[in-house]
Amino acid sequence: MSAHFGSRLRKGAVNTTVAALAVAALAASQAPDVTADGAGRRTAADAPSADTGSATGADESATGNSPYYTDLPPLNTPLPAPSQSTGTGPVAAGDTEAGIPATVLDAYKKAAAALAGTKPGCNLPWQLLAAIGKVESGHARGGNVDADGRTRSAILGPVLDGNGFADINDTDNGAFDGDTAHDRAVGPMQFIPSTWEWAGRDGNGDGLKDPNNVYDAALAAGHYLCRYSWDMSTDAGLRSAILSYNNSTDYYNTVVSWLEYYRKGTHEVPDGTGTLPGNRSDENSGSGTPGSRPPSPGTTPPGTTPPGTTPPSTPPATPPPTTPPATTPPATTPTDSVHHLEDAGTAKLTAMAGDVFGDRIGTRAETKAGTAVAKVRVRFTIVGDTDATFTGGESVAAVITDSRGIATAPALRAGEKTGAFTVRATVVGRTVAAVSYSATVTARAADALTRTGSAALTCVAGGEFADQVGVKATYKGAVADRVAATATLVKSADDPTANDKGPYFKDAAGNPVRTLTNLSTDADGLLTLPKLYADDTAGTFLLRVTTEGGATLTVELTVTAAPSPTPTPSDTPSGTPSESTSPSPSDSTTTGS
Repeated sequence: MSAHFGSRLRKGAVNTTVAALAVAALAASQAPDVTADGAGRRTAADAPSADTGSATGADESATGNSPYYTDLPPLNTPLPAPSQSTGTGPVAAGDTEAGIPATVLDAYKKAAAALAGTKPGCNLPWQLLAAIGKVESGHARGGNVDADGRTRSAILGPVLDGNGFADINDTDNGAFDGDTAHDRAVGPMQFIPSTWEWAGRDGNGDGLKDPNNVYDAALAAGHYLCRYSWDMSTDAGLRSAILSYNNSTDYYNTVVSWLEYYRKGTHEVPDGTGTLPGNRSDENSGSGTPGSRPPSPGTTPPGTTPPGTTPPSTPPATPPPTTPPATTPPATTPTDSVHHLEDAGTAKLTAMAGDVFGDRIGTRAETKAGTAVAKVRVRFTIVGDTDATFTGGESVAAVITDSRGIATAPALRAGEKTGAFTVRATVVGRTVAAVSYSATVTARAADALTRTGSAALTCVAGGEFADQVGVKATYKGAVADRVAATATLVKSADDPTANDKGPYFKDAAGNPVRTLTNLSTDADGLLTLPKLYADDTAGTFLLRVTTEGGATLTVELTVTAAPSPTPTPSDTPSGTPSESTSPSPSDSTTTGS
């Protein structure tokens, strides 16, 4: 990148200019944050003309701002895939460049499909992953991967030791990059180990998170780009995401050029046959090993003769030894001066499942003398059996300390798992004792229940109640959604045990039950109980509904006796006069004379 690696090869500079012009031409017909079509196509009309930074800062990029390939796509539009049946005939440059190795292409598409399900608002096109994969590693060096997506040889960026690149001390003990002194970008998507630690994903379901596996790396790149809920279908969202990956406008223009090119058409080619890029932003042209560093300007590599000179026939006299110049020790960085971390007044961390924690974690970086240290990266990591996340859905967040030396973590959001977990704060690039914060997620709760209907609940013995009981749950006046509830037909107001007579519910087999568990309110805090039935016992009965959190509602149910049947003539015993028959004269009492 021009901002970090000095001047580029003339060819690279020309390519960058062409990229900027191409992007500007594509953007001329669009307003910022407006898509060109339903597929979410967009351009870079609002891209800055200089490296002005990103939402997270250069030191928080996925790659550590490592070098990248500057080759640009052909100007001609890709044609349909060349015939593979004959294998003959000329192939246009655009057709060749549009080919993506089969396994790598599959990884890009599967990662985008996964993000469409988990983060649909990101609108991540697989072509963006392909564009970044092309620029970062030439699609894993032309698809040099095995059937499982693992690279057949290591793809490493340069040593990030501050000599022409960022200065990032080792964070993985060499586990990924083989370097125990400094970090290096690793794999097809060129993640630095400190970023992979939290951004890594298992994209192929083998139980591993491997930056050298194109399925894992592509899925991790997708999550990284979408981590702040940026919308890739808008100019602002796309720009922020790409610059967060590698903080360079030249990089942004190059990626967008490939994005637009792949959107016009691409096709699958066999693994290992992809086109290899040749020009890199660190001035290393050709197909040399990524990460090698060219000679400094104005110097001649060992064993060569400067152009235009003739080798001397007699070696020159050996100059007298000189005293080597005094070396200046490297300047101490803010990170080097951190002695310890302190809690910056974080309150008790408690939240109900599904809610945002009301308090945020603050950590202060200090010197040994207790002085605040600004501009230090503090990493917050969620640890434990929990599905709680930071804003954006990630379990790790890195924040730079402010002028007071305080890093404030993003807001925590509780998941559905209840219980305690830990958030651990550490300094990125320096080993000091971590500060741990305990957080607790409690079950969803309600503190009030009300009936949603007002009709009297009555039924004749042996029948069924016409109305079902509906309730609404609230917590501190707000809707209490997905709160666990229990409904019981109790014996009395003072005896909460289940009754053995009176109204009842039915289970799946149609048998009477008088207690229902595993009930839950819906997204609006509403719960409608199943239909109630009555046995042959008349009287007044109580239905009690309780929820997590202590809310209780008691509902009165009335069961009336069934009316006595009216007798009919056929019901009168033979020889017995009917009650409605008038007595005959012979039935009257007679007095003798």
